[in-house]
Amino acid sequence: MLLVGVNRSPYTRRVAITLKAYGMPFEQRALSGFADRAEVRTRNPLGRIPALVLDSGETLIDSGAIIDHLDETHGRNRALTPEAGADRRAVMKVAATMMGACDKALQAAYSRNHTPPEKQHQPWFDDCIAQAASALAAVDAMVNPNEPYLLLGRLTQADITAFVAERIARGLGVDTDTQMPKLRALTRKLMEEEPFRSTEP
Repeated sequence: MLLVGVNRSPYTRRVAITLKAYGMPFEQRALSGFADRAEVRTRNPLGRIPALVLDSGETLIDSGAIIDHLDETHGRNRALTPEAGADRRAVMKVAATMMGACDKALQAAYSRNHTPPEKQHQPWFDDCIAQAASALAAVDAMVNPNEPYLLLGRLTQADITAFVAERIARGLGVDTDTQMPKLRALTRKLMEEEPFRSTEP
């Protein structure tokens, strides 16, 4: 399989961590949705990362759709997103909240990095960061320091999405060490695990 995208993207890194957690061999082509858009569009007409090219030649796009495929075909009874029921809903809720935080953080980053200074609107930037921080705080409140993972006593997509969301928010100035200390402690522990450590950009 071929993963297209850079791990600076939380969406690409989410897929890379999942592939590693499932022990699935893959190659990665570190293309940026900005610097390499023309080449990325050969895999995804939107020009967005990630894309995952399967061994069959089929290309999947969107991290959520890619994760769903990996869970279905490779996770089975150890899927990082449970198949059904309350456990599935709990993991999906955290994943949706954390992917939403990534969306808001990236909107803030794009506004700051790709808008001329005279056209930047600080209240918009601040509101995006506040929304991301609020989502992170909600997940921080869920963390039990005595448990190794967020939910179910094992690694799930809740942990992976919380990890990538905390990292991007911290990179944009959210002080997760003081504002979300339990979540920050969890991400430090996760960083010791190979799927997280080996995908560090």
